[in-house]
Amino acid sequence: MEDTLDKLKVLIGLSGYDQDELLTALLLLGEQKILDRLYPFDDTMTSLPSRYVSKQMEIAAWLYNKRGAEGQVAHSENGINRTYESADIPESLLAGITPKVGVL
Repeated sequence: MEDTLDKLKVLIGLSGYDQDELLTALLLLGEQKILDRLYPFDDTMTSLPSRYVSKQMEIAAWLYNKRGAEGQVAHSENGINRTYESADIPESLLAGITPKVGVL
């Protein structure tokens, strides 16, 4: 996770350790969102496949940037109305994750 955290810092342009707790929480949230999409009917899967680590960083960066004005699809100035693609992780970030299901 430490290597992923360092890469995320480079991706969003941070250095130092003052945001590590926040970034780690965002990485864990991104990991859980990917696992929820990847294994929709299996809560026992807790390990993120390595092929999705870059997607995890993209989601964490999106969540970090959403704290400001990034990720908006609409904005108005004086009334300060912001509209995001989704209240949750946008479908465009989850689109490349193919769910794995089984047959009963």
